[in-house]
Amino acid sequence: MKWEFGLFGANEATLIHRVTRIGVSIRPENSLHALNTLKLEIAPPPLESRKMPVHPAAPLWLAGGRFLPWVRTFIRNRRGIKWKCVPALVLTASLSVLASGLGIIQNLVYGRRVARTPVAGPIFIIGHWRTGTTFLHNLLALDERHAAPSGYECSCPTHFLLTERWMLRILDWLPEFRRPMDDMPISPRTPQEDEFALSVLGQPSPYWYFTFPNHSMPDPDFYDLDALPAHAREAWKRTLFRFVQQLTWLHGKRLVLKSPAHSLRIPWLLQLFPDARFVHLVRNPYEIVPSTIKMDKALVRLWAVQETTEAALEEQVFNRGAFLYEKFEAGKQFISPDRFHELRYEDLVRDPTGQLSQLYAKLSLGGFAEVRPKLEQHLAAIAGYTPARYILEPRLHGEITRRWGQIIQRYGYSSG
Repeated sequence: MKWEFGLFGANEATLIHRVTRIGVSIRPENSLHALNTLKLEIAPPPLESRKMPVHPAAPLWLAGGRFLPWVRTFIRNRRGIKWKCVPALVLTASLSVLASGLGIIQNLVYGRRVARTPVAGPIFIIGHWRTGTTFLHNLLALDERHAAPSGYECSCPTHFLLTERWMLRILDWLPEFRRPMDDMPISPRTPQEDEFALSVLGQPSPYWYFTFPNHSMPDPDFYDLDALPAHAREAWKRTLFRFVQQLTWLHGKRLVLKSPAHSLRIPWLLQLFPDARFVHLVRNPYEIVPSTIKMDKALVRLWAVQETTEAALEEQVFNRGAFLYEKFEAGKQFISPDRFHELRYEDLVRDPTGQLSQLYAKLSLGGFAEVRPKLEQHLAAIAGYTPARYILEPRLHGEITRRWGQIIQRYGYSSG
């Protein structure tokens, strides 16, 4: 086997974050690139003078949403938008007009049937970003008794009932996509976060930060449903419930929904879905923070229409995380103990089969034996994947200890 050693530079093509010291990637050259990559990365200190680049096609991820909410959000956040993004903004606006028209047709065709569809309480996978929520989402979606929203359904929430069947045949011809933060393959058919659907539909979401990164935090429109006016909060609830109804009508199964941002919204989710189940993932904060910084850098590079600095981005990660855990701790008291399960990322990676067996029993999800063969087949296919390892620069290690000390202690991790 041939091994290739590469040094990441400031303009690293795969959007892995900039490394100010040494970043070495050892990559075997084969078709399972993402599952056979060992990365040893040094988390860089932020430089206040170093600005994050703006991608000229940044706003196109919003093209599948409704036109008017999209325009209102952009008008509100128009200050600081870079001129080179204007052509893509015009294209996004045009595509969103088309999406809105298709949405009207979809509602005429399917609206009454969807409105009559009863909804079973979803399984919500929550926890901070980079705690293994995607891994668990993919595992629970293997169960044929469950359904997870796909990449296409979350990207085109206005019209997927009308267009998904034939559009997927076209999209299947596109090259394989990989997530910029961890190089894992994704496609329009793979499970995706319902948070993207809410964002595209113009509802308050933390993911708007990646498009408007110079917006202050916390902002109720981005994070806190409790701080929203009642009419705006009700609009958010209606939008999520309608999306869940559409998915339920289409798939006819219990939904598995994954969004770290739902950690902030537990009381409101329980109002919508009283019999929902919640799985909360935790991970060592000394791994969460550098991994989240890397993710945020990758997404800001792809989606931002405004400039920000690496220092501001790091500050955002610390503030957002502390706020998330504060809201989660306040909200989890409303969940019945038999509908809540907490899972450590380290345990899930070490023994996924055993941990899922316990999860199924705790949340009464039905017989685990039925899904076990498919689960083991999937785990064998990804057995070569090794998550990135971080050697923390002393300054960042100290900041995590100082600012997230209570979180470290609460979940039983060591600050050494």
